[in-house]
Amino acid sequence: MLSPVEKLNAALRENRPEDYVTPAHREIGLRPVRFGPGTSEWKWDASHSRVLNPFGYVAGGYLSVFADELLSSAIGSVMDEGEFATTAELKISFLKPVKKGLVKGTGKVLRKGQRVAFVEATIHNAQDEVVATVSSTWTVVATKGEK
Repeated sequence: MLSPVEKLNAALRENRPEDYVTPAHREIGLRPVRFGPGTSEWKWDASHSRVLNPFGYVAGGYLSVFADELLSSAIGSVMDEGEFATTAELKISFLKPVKKGLVKGTGKVLRKGQRVAFVEATIHNAQDEVVATVSSTWTVVATKGEK
């Protein structure tokens, strides 16, 4: 029997976005589009009032949540059986304010080792302008024998 982490990683490896979505994703409008080996693509309807700051733009914290989904789904797609990864470091550069509405993003694994992985993401607005870039380091954890 697969653990919850192994089930999620299998959905990523097998490009089954519908099996990866949670109620929390739906609540704020996040939608995975496709997964590939070491890659992810998501869309986000960032129009819910809770994701907007007082100025009417998407709050940086929610952009960081979106970035974390891009990164985690990319790295999860290359985890071996009995492995999972956790964010060790994340740097996000906000290049311009993001208006409410469609936001798109891609994640890509640059390198995965036995203990550490390097992942990047790019976030675009509805006009396909780059609005944020993200680099991240992940700790790869072996869970062999744990369920």
